Amino acid sequence: MFNFYKEKNIQAHKVTNVITFILSAIFLLFYIVFHLYEKDTKYGDIDHNGVLSAVELAAVGSTRYIYFFILATHIILAIVVLPLILVSFLRGFNMQVERHKKIVRWAYPVWLYVAVTGVIVYLMISPYYNF
Repeated sequence: MFNFYKEKNIQAHKVTNVITFILSAIFLLFYIVFHLYEKDTKYGDIDHNGVLSAVELAAVGSTRYIYFFILATHIILAIVVLPLILVSFLRGFNMQVERHKKIVRWAYPVWLYVAVTGVIVYLMISPYYNF
């Protein structure tokens, strides 16, 4: 893992964060475009017809509730963390170190949760994609 900040390598810390910011922005753009043009996928829709039958609902059971809980917290926290990330990025980029550290203390764990749950949500829904 990168410990540039702890190693006092501020330039490497800055470059790494700019790169990750750009890659995250590109990902967000593709994610939005994908969901604008692709039809909705229902969790548990085994036959990909867009309708959940009683058999399909029974097959996924309580994992459907777990999926929706993870998805809901992921979406809510993704919305909350976006302005925190933008402010944190600008403060760090402009070398407002103390103000940057104050917001990163909150933004980083929330961002990490959003990043991890995004992968979990994808892995849980991917068997039901129809493309």
